Amino acid sequence: MKVRIMGWLRKIFKGSSHKISEGHYHGSYEDNAFTNGPSTSQAASGMSDSEDIDLAIALSLAEEDQKGKQVIDKKYQLEEDEQLARAMQESLNAESPPRYGNGTLHQPIPYPPPRYGNRTLHQPIPYPTSTGFRTCAGCYTEIGHGRFLSCMGGVWHPECFRCHACNQPISDYEFSMSGSYPYHKTCYREHHHPKCDVCKHFIPTNSTGLIEYRAHPFWVQKYCPSHERDGTPRCCSCERMEPRDLNYVSLNDGRKLCLECLDSAVMDTNECQPLYLEIQEFYEALNMKIEQQVPLLLVERQALNEAMEGEKNGHYHMPETRGLCLSEEQTISTILGRPRIGAGNRFTDMTTEPYRLIRLCEVTAILILYGLPRLLTGSILAHEMMHAYLRLQGFRNLRQDVEEGICQVLAHMWLDAKIASTSINNASASSSKNHSRSPFDMKLGQFFKHQIESDISPVYGNGFRLGNQAVLKYGLVKTLEHLRQTASFPF
Repeated sequence: MKVRIMGWLRKIFKGSSHKISEGHYHGSYEDNAFTNGPSTSQAASGMSDSEDIDLAIALSLAEEDQKGKQVIDKKYQLEEDEQLARAMQESLNAESPPRYGNGTLHQPIPYPPPRYGNRTLHQPIPYPTSTGFRTCAGCYTEIGHGRFLSCMGGVWHPECFRCHACNQPISDYEFSMSGSYPYHKTCYREHHHPKCDVCKHFIPTNSTGLIEYRAHPFWVQKYCPSHERDGTPRCCSCERMEPRDLNYVSLNDGRKLCLECLDSAVMDTNECQPLYLEIQEFYEALNMKIEQQVPLLLVERQALNEAMEGEKNGHYHMPETRGLCLSEEQTISTILGRPRIGAGNRFTDMTTEPYRLIRLCEVTAILILYGLPRLLTGSILAHEMMHAYLRLQGFRNLRQDVEEGICQVLAHMWLDAKIASTSINNASASSSKNHSRSPFDMKLGQFFKHQIESDISPVYGNGFRLGNQAVLKYGLVKTLEHLRQTASFPF
């Protein structure tokens, strides 16, 4: 083709004698090929010199036009490429994480990571841009090209990785986990970090980063370890610590009483007499009637301590004795009038009177510490009445753990009976709209049983477990017969 065109051009530049005819060029531009249509001035058998010149001129013009189009197309393509490059660069500058030096740095993970209890802080790994097709673990749609987070075994749109508590995106470099759910650190602390039931503050972590607290074994009251050393008072009945937003009642012997225990507290000797008759009936139902009239007195702590010193052969439950069965003649200061609550939540106007004990039998009196809830007062009274029964029935030479053990068994049996009857009475009261005991009274009875069962002392605790095992196996009557004969529990 080039040879023919060059030939045509030579003819033009040499000055050909042929004239150019008015022929028409019919051609189409398809797939870089030209297709010529039929000429109107010549037959199909050949071409004249003028037709050759016309064709050469047309081909030359077509080549020039094609070159121009290619230059323009390349120019437009370069401009579009430059615009796309600038847009991508601006996107990277706006969305990329902070850079330091020549590399992209993320928040370093401390070693070891901070821990709260059994919780570890986690850090999502941000990637500046996605390099392939990924599915978001939050919305389950394709992530495409853009920033995403890699954590919890998946990839996420930054706006889809949200706190389980507040449902807001987690944009911090650290987050907390509870189960399979992510949390802001602040949200996790608010919802899962334990608070002290005493000071109401978050329980602090110890030097190893773990949450350390104390908890009552029965009430599960959580509190900071420091409250065991800062003088925070406990209720003398239920042993719960005094919260900062509540004020326990102060008894005049230094003890503190919570408001729930105060609600059923027995405060003077006269108030305790109906309870005394109830427990006497309990013993009669067990065929263990106490024939002698043994005085029952409610006393202050000081009077109880003085009576302990005057007793020759007494067994006392330390660190504090709350009941005593006396066998010696003494003068005891007993409480006659119920005190009232005065300024500062303190009991005032305590009315006492000396009471002279005369020895008419092996037992001169039963003393009970005042200000304790009715169920606790009753269990102590049931315990001391068993001491009286053993002495009056001639049980001799019992070891301390055996005598205190069988007395604890009777106290436990009375509590069991009261809790069972309270449950029945509450059910009938619920149907007949009569007065029923509060749920706290039921819980308190369970607590006093728990105290007896979990006592770790070798005398009261081990003695109770041996005695209770014998009673459950052989019954109370046979166990007492064995005690009378052998001064020990049957096995």
